[in-house]
Amino acid sequence: MRVVCTVINDLIQDQRMERICGSLTHAGHDVTLVGRELPDSLPLPERPYRQHRVRCKYLTGKRFYLEYNWKLVKQLNSWDFDVVCSVDVDTLAAGAALTRASARRLVFDAHEWFHMTPEVVDRPLIRGFWRGLARALAPRADLRYTVAPRLAGRLAEDYGVPFSTVRNLPLRKRPPERATERKIILYQGMLNPGRGLEEMLSAMRDLPDCELWIAGHGPLLGELRRCSERMKIAGRVSFLGFIRPEELPALTDQAWLGLNLLDAVSPSYYYSLANKALDYLQSGLPSLQMNFPEYRHIQEQYGCYVLLNELTADTIVTAVRRLSSQPRTYEALQSACLRAAEDLCWEREEEVLLALWQKLR
Repeated sequence: MRVVCTVINDLIQDQRMERICGSLTHAGHDVTLVGRELPDSLPLPERPYRQHRVRCKYLTGKRFYLEYNWKLVKQLNSWDFDVVCSVDVDTLAAGAALTRASARRLVFDAHEWFHMTPEVVDRPLIRGFWRGLARALAPRADLRYTVAPRLAGRLAEDYGVPFSTVRNLPLRKRPPERATERKIILYQGMLNPGRGLEEMLSAMRDLPDCELWIAGHGPLLGELRRCSERMKIAGRVSFLGFIRPEELPALTDQAWLGLNLLDAVSPSYYYSLANKALDYLQSGLPSLQMNFPEYRHIQEQYGCYVLLNELTADTIVTAVRRLSSQPRTYEALQSACLRAAEDLCWEREEEVLLALWQKLR
């Protein structure tokens, strides 16, 4: 099949879509991934599928979403394809328009519970708009899936149609010979609200033997830098900026502990299964995770995480100190991570993806 996948980002750091588009291409589909071009977008790397960027006049807000979806429809409508895969609700309007009254099929890949994300959940009018749009358009899709089983259940309840699951599992990698002399704590991902970064900086004041590496960019960057300076911990906090996905494993291999701290105020976060939580496993890296359903389920299976019941500086400090003072506990977590990594890898999950897409034929 000729497939067009649409996302709202600039394609550089979307590891989920890189894996999905690669698997669909290797299975014989003709795939094009479409995103947007930003003023600071880096050159696109070579991929086994085609990539296309759309340039917009507006970069944020209502005008941007309207312009981007309009340009998707305008540009893609003349293309020759069989299936549109709309990633998240913010490209779903274009997908529905492109497949309306035609033989084209629509796939909805929901990476998150869009109107329940931290940026939207406390804004009633905007939340209501995105929820209404999703409830109206999700039933039109011929195939729907999301990133985690429990999130699939909540989306099904909210939108009134069933969702399957394709988890955000990383490619299998050979684990490193890990050296843990330096207590490097690693966060990788977007610097967005609700990621526990402020709490982690506060915890660093009571963890003088630790370094914090923050790999990523986002709207909180300036505030986090100022916070580290105000707390007088800037010398132990490194802001590494954007790291290309193919370079992240080498960085992860240097860390002593990984972070995936999320605020439960966002139901989307509460039911999520983040890439980084699984990337850490592939490097045999113990990590702090919230005691949310998906992470608790993995912990019950493999015993590979340290779960926090609440997101505070004190709970972070207690967990880090315990690991630092109990080397046998740390080594047991390392071994559990490597066992989990054998099962929780994309080489297995892509079979789920391809089985779902086979239903569209």
